[in-house]
Amino acid sequence: MRDMKASGTAIAVLNGNTSAGKHQRFPADFLFRKLTGTIALLVALTLLAIMVALLIEGSHALHVFGWRFLVTTTWNPVTGQFGALVFIVGTLISSIIAMLIAIPVSFGIALFISEMAPRWLRGPVSTAIELLAAIPSIIYGMWGLLVFAPWFGSIEPWINDHLGAIPGLGMLFRGPPMGIGMLTAGIVLGIMVIPFIAAIMRDVFSVTPAPLKESAYALGSTTWEVARYVILPYTRTAVTGGIFLGLGRALGETMAVTFIIGNSNNLSASLLMPGSSIASVIANEFTEATTPLYKSSLLALGLILFLITFVVLVFAKLLLLRLERSAGSKA
Repeated sequence: MRDMKASGTAIAVLNGNTSAGKHQRFPADFLFRKLTGTIALLVALTLLAIMVALLIEGSHALHVFGWRFLVTTTWNPVTGQFGALVFIVGTLISSIIAMLIAIPVSFGIALFISEMAPRWLRGPVSTAIELLAAIPSIIYGMWGLLVFAPWFGSIEPWINDHLGAIPGLGMLFRGPPMGIGMLTAGIVLGIMVIPFIAAIMRDVFSVTPAPLKESAYALGSTTWEVARYVILPYTRTAVTGGIFLGLGRALGETMAVTFIIGNSNNLSASLLMPGSSIASVIANEFTEATTPLYKSSLLALGLILFLITFVVLVFAKLLLLRLERSAGSKA
């Protein structure tokens, strides 16, 4: 009985100490919770404020042109006729080209670092990838204009002769060998996006449980089979998020694209011809917007770019939720 009373007293003391500890920590936890919640709310309010400001400033152009603003190719500040279709198409095509280049290259880099590279080489290669992400976009633009575009212009005749002769797809690869254009912008954008996607893929590939990979290797699987049937299914949610993060980066890029896309306000079927994107036309012409309608049209373009990026991120979030749900149902 005496031992039971002693143990009961000890438990009561411990419970009391625990309760006291909770009460002592409660103000700090409460303040921390409120602080983090406030910061998250400020981020959401900032995004909402940006959208509202763009909507208000661009409402004049949207009111004058209506839905035709989205489907018109004319952009003539002299006559006051403005349409966004050329820039919407340029933004989407250059970003798609960038992702077609960046996704497989990033996957190869991440797989090499996590599975194939010797231990002494992983650190230097990872550091080099991270340094690529730290280079300012204007440096990429200058490199693209002064180095890559002249070199690419020298091989465009070969592209015209070989790829341009393919039935159906040939019209995408015909044009004068200028070096600058939609394809050039997409390639440079892809190089800029690679570090972001590759870094995320590398990190998630590295956290794949070793027993899963070792079991596959023990059954005779090749490195490609391990990557396809073990690593990618285990990390697909994070990999998908990294890809959409890179896509958002490509959609909003400004200075590098402005240098090398050609800044032409015309649509062309050829990827070798100059084009323009939403970000590049805003950067080029905002200081020249002398009339209210001209300025409002540029801000309406900013609103469209904001909405495109928002839709992409929402789609990415929904896709990630679907992947998590399907993974949970399989488990």
